[in-house]
Amino acid sequence: MSFDDLLKELQGQKSVEEDPNVVSLDVLFNKSFMSQHSSCKSFEEFLEKGNFQVSTREDIDNLPEELFDRHVARETDFPNWVSMLDAATSAHTGRA
Repeated sequence: MSFDDLLKELQGQKSVEEDPNVVSLDVLFNKSFMSQHSSCKSFEEFLEKGNFQVSTREDIDNLPEELFDRHVARETDFPNWVSMLDAATSAHTGRA
């Protein structure tokens, strides 16, 4: 399964089609955002660098919060996952 296919599955393709307000992770964490805020060129690379095995939406929900926050703090200019997600959401909303 390609990363793009995984992202579509994680976001639930039907919900994306039904709800135009749902934004996929590949759109939120695009190459420009990741390059600006981390040493990684993509969200996929960011996950791989932390050895996070993600294959379903449930996998993301079940990531150990403290471990993922430490990875975010170490690899990006954000203190934690919520800050990174909020910044990506704000950046996307500003572009929309």
